[in-house]
Amino acid sequence: MDASGLRQKVNFEDLQSISYKKAWDYQTEKLEELKQLKKTSPFSSDPVGKHFLLFCEHNPVYTLGKSGKIDHLLIEEQHKDFEFFKINRGGDITYHGPGQITAYPILDLDYFYHDLHKYVRNLEEVIIRTLEYYDVKGERIEEYTGVWIKEDSKSDRKICAIGVHMSRWVSMHGFAFNVNTQLEHFKNIVPCGIRQSTKEVTSLSKEVGYKLDMDEVKSVVKAKFSEVFKCDLI
Repeated sequence: MDASGLRQKVNFEDLQSISYKKAWDYQTEKLEELKQLKKTSPFSSDPVGKHFLLFCEHNPVYTLGKSGKIDHLLIEEQHKDFEFFKINRGGDITYHGPGQITAYPILDLDYFYHDLHKYVRNLEEVIIRTLEYYDVKGERIEEYTGVWIKEDSKSDRKICAIGVHMSRWVSMHGFAFNVNTQLEHFKNIVPCGIRQSTKEVTSLSKEVGYKLDMDEVKSVVKAKFSEVFKCDLI
């Protein structure tokens, strides 16, 4: 919702299973289109086509953010089973793969707010509300971006990683929400660069004890995104 109280329209696309490079190129294309639109078109109360929310599931891949350390990748960069990319989002290293909802909001924040901290907290809030739908309590940890589960264990369990990039207040990258994710693949990295025995990675299926229907979870995430960002997905 913008300063005038109008709900923004966000174009939703589910890219399904897709390579990381192909999705990254598509994101970049949309971001550059939006930036060009900002140059040629004045601020409009009805910016149809200016915002996107992309969902996908990637082939197994590790991505290293611009502030990350390469030694947090514990296998060869050229591994036969995994791709690896150094990318322009914030944060350290993470894993993407099947069973994980990777979401890329490409939003012109001129129509929302100029507050990067609020934007990241709102991405967290989308997942916290999604977890609540499944009777799982998601929480924030002040010094670590993302969504965590702290109940019933001595370890904090990260269920959603967040890393974003902003250019002329247009966002790209986003969040990676572990639903039915193969958690074994996180053993090849130091997830998010956190070397602590009290910090683990988890998935929604592990927390609830059964495999989830991905389309159902995507529907819940979409609904919560619309709630938090006060927008309509079209």
